[in-house]
Amino acid sequence: MPSKNSPLSKSELDVYESSRDLAAELLQSVREMKAGHVQVVSSPIIEARKKTGLSQSQFATLLGVSLRTLQGWEQGRKQPSGAARTLLAIASTNPKALLAVAGHQITTSQENPPTR
Repeated sequence: MPSKNSPLSKSELDVYESSRDLAAELLQSVREMKAGHVQVVSSPIIEARKKTGLSQSQFATLLGVSLRTLQGWEQGRKQPSGAARTLLAIASTNPKALLAVAGHQITTSQENPPTR
């Protein structure tokens, strides 16, 4: 099978599809599920959020994005960019640091309300 990193041309896809035995693949998949040999692949964004212990709504607020945007990222419909990608990397590698910074910002804004 070709590399997953590069898209197939139409002719390559036709060759690949013509060589497949879908019935055998389906039967093998059913056998693996019945035997408990399944893997649930989770989004790295979901994993990062779970490491913080926050709900989707809380995590979206922490990142400064809408809940719908976060859900799009988690479902793979959209990709984060720029600062959001950096914050997600921090959440994944050091969730306590991200939470500490967020907690500090919340405390600071509550202690020193803006003056008008």
